[in-house]
Amino acid sequence: MIDFLVIGGGIAGLSAGARLSEHGAVAVLEAEDALGYHASGRSAAMFEQNYGPPSVVALNMAGARFLESENGGYLTPRGLMLLGGSAQEDQFLLDRQALGMQTISVSEANAKVPIIDPNAVAFAAISTNAFDIDTDRLLQDFARTIRANNGSILTRRKVTGIRKAGHWIVEAGDQFEARVLVNAAGAWVDEIAALAGITPIGINPLRRSMARLPAPGGYDVTGWPMLFGAGESWYAKPDAGKLLVSPSEADPIPPQDAFADDMVLAEGLARYEAMVTEPVTRVETNWAGLRSFAPDGTLVLGPDPSDPSFVWSAGQGGYGFQTSPAASQLVADLTVGNRPEMNSTEITALKPDRLRNL
Repeated sequence: MIDFLVIGGGIAGLSAGARLSEHGAVAVLEAEDALGYHASGRSAAMFEQNYGPPSVVALNMAGARFLESENGGYLTPRGLMLLGGSAQEDQFLLDRQALGMQTISVSEANAKVPIIDPNAVAFAAISTNAFDIDTDRLLQDFARTIRANNGSILTRRKVTGIRKAGHWIVEAGDQFEARVLVNAAGAWVDEIAALAGITPIGINPLRRSMARLPAPGGYDVTGWPMLFGAGESWYAKPDAGKLLVSPSEADPIPPQDAFADDMVLAEGLARYEAMVTEPVTRVETNWAGLRSFAPDGTLVLGPDPSDPSFVWSAGQGGYGFQTSPAASQLVADLTVGNRPEMNSTEITALKPDRLRNL
């Protein structure tokens, strides 16, 4: 029997497993052929400290130093530019304030990103405190920590049964026994909870689509900031010489291997096109991922109040990578009984206990 059995091989499961591997034997079970297959493999991979609700911002701040310096650091400067049309002033001002951005003129924005259409864009703001995250290396380093601490990571292990007999017994091809079960199954966390006889938390998987475009107008997009439409109506991000564009939709769908909806993608690309001078002439590829939210929109971290041996690492939404250093540390601290570094108000907003009172 092992100490901690983690279900889910995305960023939530691997980071929690890495932290817990310092306190006992860990095994991670992933249903797919590869780690980070679903939401973790389809992330926009950005760190913006002020992005998210207050509890998420608290996690961002608590984990920033890890992302900046651990293992040589995982962040590369990118920058973030907010754009709004003439009818979007109120929303633009709200977004600018929430993200702590500096207003710039449209001509300044155009100088940084020459495809911005000065006839369409009425408002612009910039932040230099936005960074690309090396998500693949972060995932692999958490996995490496688990293995270095004699833990195991197993793929193609779909969980089909869970029961409690003094300890947890999990059927996933083979039988696994553990003192503590960590539910980090992303969009499937409620299904895992139900198998274990634990009340689900009401997770809501929301689809977000992405298209990869050739570099518009033949420009070198390497140094461009990420572009963000007011109200998060679309975003565009340079990636390996191409441009990723998302309609930023949040459409609820059941847990699944998500794919882009052609109409939703077309509508999002049209919103992006309305702000730039270069039309979209070709989509090289597209995909979608699921961002899973708890009812109150923030993460669910720590032991379930009905059974402390069942631990949640769930509800990462679109914040999984940027919160992972602090979120995983909090999961480990709450699981083994260590005193967390975050304050009690922040912790209360993240523990599963708060959802039992909704």
